[in-house]
Amino acid sequence: MVNKGKYYITTAIAYTSGKPHIGNNYEIVLADAIARYRRADGYDVHFLTGSDEHGQKIETRAIEAGCASPKEFVDRTAGEIRRLWDLMNTSYDRFIRTTDEDHERQVQKIFKKLYEQGDIYKGSYDGLYCTECEAYYTKSQLVEGKCPVCGGDVHPMAEEAYFFRMSKYADRLIDYINTHPEFIQPVARKNEMMNNFLLPGLQDLCVSRTSFKWGIPVDFDPGHVVYVWLDALTNYITGVGYDADGNSGELYNKYWPADLHLIGKDIVRFHTIYWPIFLMALDVPLPKQIFGHPWLLQGGEKMSKSKGNVIYADDLAGIFGVDAVRYFVLHEMPYDNDGVITWELMVERYNSDLANTLGNLVSRTVAMSNKYFGGIVEDTGASEPVDADLKNLVRGTYETVEKKMEELRVAEALTEIFQIFKRSNKYIDETEPWVLAKDEARQDRLKTVLYNLTESIAIGASLLAPFMPESAQQIAEAIGMTSGLREFDTLTTFGLYPNGNKVREGSAVLFARKDLKEVLEKAAQITEKQKAEYDEAKRLAEENLKKAGKL
Repeated sequence: MVNKGKYYITTAIAYTSGKPHIGNNYEIVLADAIARYRRADGYDVHFLTGSDEHGQKIETRAIEAGCASPKEFVDRTAGEIRRLWDLMNTSYDRFIRTTDEDHERQVQKIFKKLYEQGDIYKGSYDGLYCTECEAYYTKSQLVEGKCPVCGGDVHPMAEEAYFFRMSKYADRLIDYINTHPEFIQPVARKNEMMNNFLLPGLQDLCVSRTSFKWGIPVDFDPGHVVYVWLDALTNYITGVGYDADGNSGELYNKYWPADLHLIGKDIVRFHTIYWPIFLMALDVPLPKQIFGHPWLLQGGEKMSKSKGNVIYADDLAGIFGVDAVRYFVLHEMPYDNDGVITWELMVERYNSDLANTLGNLVSRTVAMSNKYFGGIVEDTGASEPVDADLKNLVRGTYETVEKKMEELRVAEALTEIFQIFKRSNKYIDETEPWVLAKDEARQDRLKTVLYNLTESIAIGASLLAPFMPESAQQIAEAIGMTSGLREFDTLTTFGLYPNGNKVREGSAVLFARKDLKEVLEKAAQITEKQKAEYDEAKRLAEENLKKAGKL
């Protein structure tokens, strides 16, 4: 495989206010699929994810949970986040925490550097604040008096604070965005940022707080803690060894600028306006691309514990398996519109795509190879015109998928891969191996048919590996790929499956069909349990807040 150079990908770091739901898990799975694909495609990949652990909301959550300190709370929550990321088989290189000593030290140095060069100044703030989003808003930005992002309450907040001179860099950022059309994707996100924030004029940004203590102290003014966004956003450079004094490490020098920041559409403003301006002030190159992905909605609405409509990755994986969950969230998310998840849709997709299309194909091919030829797969050259259409589609899929992945159209790439499996099933119907098996004179033709199927599955499984790694490996073992999955630079060549290889004995049932009624019964039990846990947590939170004198 030719080395195509470096590729640095990051996710937004998960906020440690609670357990992430499947919509949050979507981002890490999406990033992992991209990272795995790039590695298989010849890139030297570095993949960063982690947890965002400071702020007033965390301080409050710790009290509600009855923790002795915010650190105890974030240690527990960050551990739960990482458990879910690992459960979903994500191949990150570092899980950074904003309580990591190296990160905190650099944030203090960055803050001081920006202050000393005049980009940060001391003042006071008097405005409307949303604790849930850790963000200030003007009255005109509110939607029916509520936070424009989460829809929650805002309250007046007045305190001494340090501010960053955003307007100083606004024109430079506008010019950069205009001359780098690939910088913010999809295009609708770019238009929103330009029209709603940049062109009307930027206000200076509050970058410190004094009304709570759970944050990184401003070392030259200990009454202040660094505001969560200046703290959190810098993880993308501190996580690879950036040093504000100019002594950055090997990883930073190798991988920065990032090739892709993958984030949710609700935090595009922070990543495409605040973050680039911070980097400009530090004289650091900007990331190459920021992609604001859509949301995964439960039945068309945002997931909420209070609504009782939250779906968690571990609950889904317990019923369907990890790779089935990965497939669903990757396949069901359009490029720039919100996706929908329901238990019913999950069962439908599982049965139609995974059990019927993919699982049935592998099972039939392995079973027929064992039944007719003792598991030995061999191409005798007894080809017919019907073979050409299958071979052409299989040979051309890598190039099509490559284009889709370059554009981050991951759902479409996955659909293209499944065309191999659908076309292979059609090929079985066209060639009718069970009819060929009855004719002694057509045994060579039957061998070639089964070879063509096995080769198609081998190429399809190799392409599928970044998206469904465990399933791809199981398929490889089932069809006797003793040397493992194929390298991407071989996927345009049909006929590399070794003649005489032996498939696994017995049928290869990858995905057993699910009964909708049984799944819905399990889902109801899960929902009932979650509701009870939510009610109890709410009761304890109120009790603990009263004890702490916060109610």
